[in-house]
Parts: sequence; C-alpha cells; structure tokens
Amino acid sequence: MTQTTPARDGHTTNFSRAVRAGDFVFVSGQASVNDRGQIVPGSFADEMHRSIENVRDILAEFNLDLAEVVKVSAYVQDPGDLAEFNRLYRSFFSHPLPARTTLTNCLTDAIKFEIDVVAYAGTSHAVI
Repeated sequence: MTQTTPARDGHTTNFSRAVRAGDFVFVSGQASVNDRGQIVPGSFADEMHRSIENVRDILAEFNLDLAEVVKVSAYVQDPGDLAEFNRLYRSFFSHPLPARTTLTNCLTDAIKFEIDVVAYAGTSHAVI
C-alpha cells in the first residue's frame, strides 16, 4: 500500500512531499522553504536547519522522526560549506548514522542546501 503527503496550504507541486511504500518512507527534496513553498534565504546553517525541520515535519506525519532515517542524500551548493555541513549533520543524526550521499555545486544560486531522505518504518534494521 502506498501513502502520500500532498503539498501544504494549497501549494501545488509536481510531486508528493513523501511517499510510503511498504515499510519505507521516501521524502522528496526539502530546502529552506516556508509552508507556501517560498524560499527563506539565510546562512548555510539557517538553511540547513530549516530544510531538516521540513523533513522532520513530514516524517512526523508518518509517526516517524530522524532516528528512523536510513538514507540521506544531501546537496550542498558551495564546497566551502562541507565542514560546517558535517558538523551540523551530527547534531541531527546520531549512531547508527544513515547511509549518505553528498553532492556539491548542484543547486541553483537561490538555495544553499537541500536534503532528501528514506526512513524505515519497520521494527528493525541492521548497520554494517
């Protein structure tokens, strides 16, 4: 069975914010945007915090939180922000850390950070 979360407040997108397929929840890319989908610019840290809070809010709709995230894809516009990204990342994700892919120089100049995740809604998972 598949469950999706539509956009909030009538904001129209061409994708679901998240899709649950079996025991997995796939959260679409989240950037520093408000409930109307408008970009909220700020420092790299500000944008990363808002983006991950958006992920948290979506996961909560499935009764999940960041502890259930098993895969992260992170997009950092400026490679110079990677050290700060890694430092902040540890404040959101703890052991066992999710599998992760990080790309740089791949975003529009309008945003500094974007993240998409896969969360596991089952009862157990192994880490190697």
